[in-house]
Amino acid sequence: MDNLDWFHSLNSPVFSPPDWIFMPVWIILYILIGISLYLFIKDGFSKGKIIPLFFFALQLFFNFIWSKIFFSWQNIFFAFIDVVLLLIAIIITMLMFYKHSKLSAYFLIPYLLWVFFATILNFGYLILN
Repeated sequence: MDNLDWFHSLNSPVFSPPDWIFMPVWIILYILIGISLYLFIKDGFSKGKIIPLFFFALQLFFNFIWSKIFFSWQNIFFAFIDVVLLLIAIIITMLMFYKHSKLSAYFLIPYLLWVFFATILNFGYLILN
């Protein structure tokens, strides 16, 4: 069974959006994430920006690995752990970015909201399957 067949065989939460919505949402979110990073670094690097950039990279790592865990490894539980860690890393990133550029943190709000929804959705899949 391939990854999409496996996914479509799962019991879905009633609030699960249609498949087609994910690509445009993620395109918009990645653009906003890129703008946020640009606003954060546009004034140059300083020692005080190293840790926020670490958390920015960490949240990107958790973001990218989620699909691998959920779809390739077909492990809903570890995907849920990953998305919770992603949510935490986004919050920390936003708080740290806010100290340097409020606007850079504000550009991450849609991302935070979508990942919060994704966390609830992942939990729904975990409970139902």
